[in-house]
Amino acid sequence: MANTRIALVTGGMGGLGEAICVKLAALGHNVVTTHSPGNTKAGEWLESMQRQGYSFRAYPCDVASFESAAACVKQVVGDLGPIDVLVNNAGITRDMTFRKMDKANWDAVVQTNLDSCFNMTKQVCDGMVDRGWGRIINISSVNGQKGAFGQTNYSAAKAGMHGFTKALALEVARKGVTVNTISPGYIGTKMVMAIPKDVLDSKIIPQIPMGRLGKPEEVAGLVAYLSSDEAAFLTGANIAINGGQHMF
Repeated sequence: MANTRIALVTGGMGGLGEAICVKLAALGHNVVTTHSPGNTKAGEWLESMQRQGYSFRAYPCDVASFESAAACVKQVVGDLGPIDVLVNNAGITRDMTFRKMDKANWDAVVQTNLDSCFNMTKQVCDGMVDRGWGRIINISSVNGQKGAFGQTNYSAAKAGMHGFTKALALEVARKGVTVNTISPGYIGTKMVMAIPKDVLDSKIIPQIPMGRLGKPEEVAGLVAYLSSDEAAFLTGANIAINGGQHMF
């Protein structure tokens, strides 16, 4: 690429988001991430990344709030310039059966996982269209495709992300902007590895034909491809990366 492109990854501190930040930086992108406004360890994370040779920037942002998203992107653009690649990665879970689920736990998950796609994308999409190049990548989940017990909120939000992807992809396809969804299965992040080993070995891994968890770097590699010039003819897709756990 002729110029360094600016990539914004929401929820990039730790787990899958961190792997995405590292991969995009290794490819020459100027990487920015967001963290929740109450995160008191953002400085420590930045220092840790600095020691590994990555000069990331991080900005506080409540992705569930349109106003916070607007303020965050305005600051990023003011500091660094227009955003070329947006990875909507931030998400939370509030798992419980529907019988026990209350409105607060429904709203928290839908607002953070789905509304955030609108809140963040709205800030950058017009600029991408005006410049004739852009990449929007939404990180969904295998459970948005097949459902999951105790995750009506999460599955609904993650399925909604791909509906958003398909509609927006149609609108900007002729403008040099692609919009795609990635739906990971069980990935070996700290959150997944915190599941008791006997549960992983007896309940989860047997569902995966490859017989193992995915690696964050494998998902990050897919993000890197979708962010590239070579992926210019790929839009509106939902790419499953789940070891064969769910095929559609």
